[in-house]
Amino acid sequence: MPFTARLIRAARLEPALFEEVEADRSATVQSLLVVALASVAGSIWLPVGMILPGLVTSIIAWFIWALLTYVVGATLLSEPTTEANLGQLLRVIGFASAPGILRFAGIGILAYPIAILTGVWMLVAMVVGIRQALDYRSTARAVLVAAVGWVIYLAIILGLLYIGAGSDATARPGAAAV
Repeated sequence: MPFTARLIRAARLEPALFEEVEADRSATVQSLLVVALASVAGSIWLPVGMILPGLVTSIIAWFIWALLTYVVGATLLSEPTTEANLGQLLRVIGFASAPGILRFAGIGILAYPIAILTGVWMLVAMVVGIRQALDYRSTARAVLVAAVGWVIYLAIILGLLYIGAGSDATARPGAAAV
């Protein structure tokens, strides 16, 4: 299936798409590309020097979120029908980032509303994907797994940004020493 068709189906929140990429081992590279495109789209309003660190951070966070989803969703909160591996979750989590690509349209006054809209949309896609990948009968269970991953994901991103900002702060004239 063409990559763009998969992006559209992921953005439409089609459960069948998440089943498809879960089973398609060759979709891992496509999943990485989705994460990269969403990251760059979300960084477009940042200074150029922040795009690459943002991209690296997004890829690391994608891997960690997939790993957390595996640990929490496939072991701690598994159902009798749950059967998944890390590769499957990497693909599903990556494609759940597809709505984030729309942040390319968020320039100027539209940046903040589009960032919020796509962020919520990505979380909903994550829930759909997790439910499919982990073969859950309950959407509530998928919401719980996604919420745990989201909180840790945000902590990682904010922590990495804080570390990056801390190293810049000490180089600025007038930066306060703690």
